[in-house]
Amino acid sequence: MVGRSKMEDEKNAPLLELRCDGEEAATGGGIRWWNRLIDVEEAKTQIVFSLPMIVTNTSYYLIPLVSAMFAGHLGDLELAGATLGNSWATVSGFAFMIGLSGALETLCGQAFGAKQYGKLGLYLQASCIVSLFFLVIVCVVWYYTEHILILLHQDPAISKVAATYVKFLIPGVFAYGFLQNLMRFLQTQSIVKPLVVFSVVPMIIHIGVVYVLVNCTSLGIRGPALASSISLWISCLMLGAYMFKTNKFELTWEGLSSESLNYFLTTLKLAIPSAAMVCLEYWAFEILVFLAGLMPDSEITTSLLAMCDNTECIAFTLTYGLGAATSMRVSNELGAGNTRKAKKAMLVTLEISLLLVLVVLLAVGFGHNVWSSFFSNSPTITEEFGSMVPFLLISILLESVQGVVSGAARGCGWQHLATYINLPTFYMVGLTTSVVLGFKFKLYAKGLWIGLTCGLACQTVCLLLLTFRGNWKGLDVTNNGEKQKQLLV
Repeated sequence: MVGRSKMEDEKNAPLLELRCDGEEAATGGGIRWWNRLIDVEEAKTQIVFSLPMIVTNTSYYLIPLVSAMFAGHLGDLELAGATLGNSWATVSGFAFMIGLSGALETLCGQAFGAKQYGKLGLYLQASCIVSLFFLVIVCVVWYYTEHILILLHQDPAISKVAATYVKFLIPGVFAYGFLQNLMRFLQTQSIVKPLVVFSVVPMIIHIGVVYVLVNCTSLGIRGPALASSISLWISCLMLGAYMFKTNKFELTWEGLSSESLNYFLTTLKLAIPSAAMVCLEYWAFEILVFLAGLMPDSEITTSLLAMCDNTECIAFTLTYGLGAATSMRVSNELGAGNTRKAKKAMLVTLEISLLLVLVVLLAVGFGHNVWSSFFSNSPTITEEFGSMVPFLLISILLESVQGVVSGAARGCGWQHLATYINLPTFYMVGLTTSVVLGFKFKLYAKGLWIGLTCGLACQTVCLLLLTFRGNWKGLDVTNNGEKQKQLLV
């Protein structure tokens, strides 16, 4: 009976569907070895899902970046103002909207897995209401941007330009908030190809719009910001029109309904910790750049930190797409009651992430001199950046792991637990160590980055313990809007 069971398991294994007997004989069992290392079918599913998400997120990342680049043609002051304005808008608005929409990764993902299709549209409406509530608060904060930046000891002239830039981004943040909710609604149903079209096309249009507003009008610094708002609304309206007009969503979107108000509190309880989970990490990196400005040779130190931060952000776009795949697969399988498949999906994504990050590590490790030349022609900065590369590679490796397990946490509805992890690891461990190494031991930029890497290491270890030791059974957050879970660590 044991032998027969073993033969049946081998017969049902996915690897047998991807090879022929001749291939196995020719490779000496190599294909079987590879399939023991990684589930090829699951890997294919996740790569097909994650690649469009990577392209989509990169396109949205480029929209404000292109605006800042065009602002540089208006003058150095405008470039500094646009850069500062983009940074402030990201940490106080855009990142917050990304976090709030994370509630749908849990709710819509599990509802779809449980075949409770009608709930997806209700959760989407509830999440849009939550986003609208916080968007009003964001607008009030953005209105006083100049005063806030001056309180943070930023240059008054740059702060004034940044404030003007941010005010004309206000329409865009509304589009961005709704856009993030629509994206989560689609991705939890494994519909991702339209996201590529409705992000790449607006990005291409954005180049033309920002060129016209900067070079053919007298809007000045208002032009690039207004172009970002226009392009984000184009993307939002295109995606919304697709959702309302196509027949794919007959089961999951039944139109506007007052019943969605019944799910407001359920969504809010997940949205707030989800936003905190995202923002705590964003804020930690921004604080690091701010601390760099307080050091001797602050221009060099700030440049080095900005280079490391941008490098890690670009590398993170790969991990974020995989994290979205993890969240989708985990939430869908948990909703269907397949705990074992949910765990397996997370492990496969983790393996893919580690394979992809090896390519990034080799590229940065061997090409850091070429990479640094894109930011600066200064030999001093190139040399200093080279000395920071080993620590940058460690942080990129850690980020590749935590991005995946964070996605699993969102799929499980553990956003509040991830928040409890991020707060002490980044702020008590990471930033404290950064201040001690950077200022007391005079390691400066290197000390700041090493300190935050320590916090990132602690965060990654804690999230791994959460996902590997946590009890995944009974994680049904779609049942009457109540979470039913017990955590065993």
